[in-house]
Amino acid sequence: MLITVLENMGLLCSKNRRYTEADAEENAQAAEIDRRIEQERKAEKHIQKLLLLGAGESGKSTIFKQIKLLFQTGFDEDELKSYISVIHANIYQTIKILYDGSKEFAQNDADSSKYVLSSEIKVIGEKLSEIGSRLDYPRLNRELAQEIETLWKDSAIQETYARGNELQVPDCTHYFMENLQRLSDANYIPTKEDVLYARVRTTGVVEIQFSPVGENKKSGEVYRLFDVGGQRNERRKWIHLFEGVTAVIFCAAISEYDQTLFEDEQKNRMVETKELFDWVLKQPCFEKTSFMLFLNKFDIFENKVLKVPLNVCEWFKDYQPVSTGKQEIEHAYEFVKKKFEELYFQSTAPDRVDRVFKIYRTTALDQKLVKKTFKLVDESLRRRNLFEAGLL
Repeated sequence: MLITVLENMGLLCSKNRRYTEADAEENAQAAEIDRRIEQERKAEKHIQKLLLLGAGESGKSTIFKQIKLLFQTGFDEDELKSYISVIHANIYQTIKILYDGSKEFAQNDADSSKYVLSSEIKVIGEKLSEIGSRLDYPRLNRELAQEIETLWKDSAIQETYARGNELQVPDCTHYFMENLQRLSDANYIPTKEDVLYARVRTTGVVEIQFSPVGENKKSGEVYRLFDVGGQRNERRKWIHLFEGVTAVIFCAAISEYDQTLFEDEQKNRMVETKELFDWVLKQPCFEKTSFMLFLNKFDIFENKVLKVPLNVCEWFKDYQPVSTGKQEIEHAYEFVKKKFEELYFQSTAPDRVDRVFKIYRTTALDQKLVKKTFKLVDESLRRRNLFEAGLL
């Protein structure tokens, strides 16, 4: 019996030893997990959260793609190839908009004769309009590209294109139509510029981490930039991203003062941008958040403003031209800039006036300008951080 008791005690001690070793190993693993979580938490503290907001078609996604090209590794060959179907879809959709628009103007416009297409061109137009209506588009080949080019160069289509602001014609139209032969090559791989022009509506949330100076945190701030869809039905997804934001980058397409929304053709795009900017400024969680306003698509604005007066937009109805040429372009730009400045201060509560507010003139397709702009944004935010730390 004594032997049995001793054997049981031995077994118990052995089990206790195994449990103790297992507990120690489990505790060590738990400690390592805690250490890593703490390490990640500290690393996260050094990452500044940027939110890219704006109405649909404001150029947000082009800015986002530029950041990938400028401050990351860019697009590899597989990513570039993934844009082939997007670019071809853009071409089919655009030529359909133009063809259908010419038919509408030919029926309803007072000067309808200049929108009338020949029977031969109509056959091509009907074929391409049918393709543009599909959910899946064929790969663009030389034969289809030739037909699209024939339709594009028709005078009635060019007259229709001149009224593109009435038809939701995308900004990429001229670029793609002038490159049809290259884009339809059997071995075509999109260039970086093609990708920047490609139009895809953002749905959901996409993010990217970068540093305008370098990946090393010692050489500059590290930012995490979030891009979200700008169309009205996408904006409900914005709210859950509003916490802990260092800065809001708000894109306003200043060239769109004579255009209406894709989702509501009764609503002027610039008025929508004004109302959206006002709403964002008043969000309680942005009390101390910096605001960087990108007055975007200046390249289109400077070509348009001498032909289409600013005062066609209700918000700019008090605008009065004072000059011609470059002077008038600058005068018009300064007027728009002042309107946004006034809106910012009208919509900003007295206890928030010390938050950083900067305005930048941008063209999302201009890589050098985007790079320079983000270096300035980085500098402004680093100065703010130094100020808040009592070092300035």
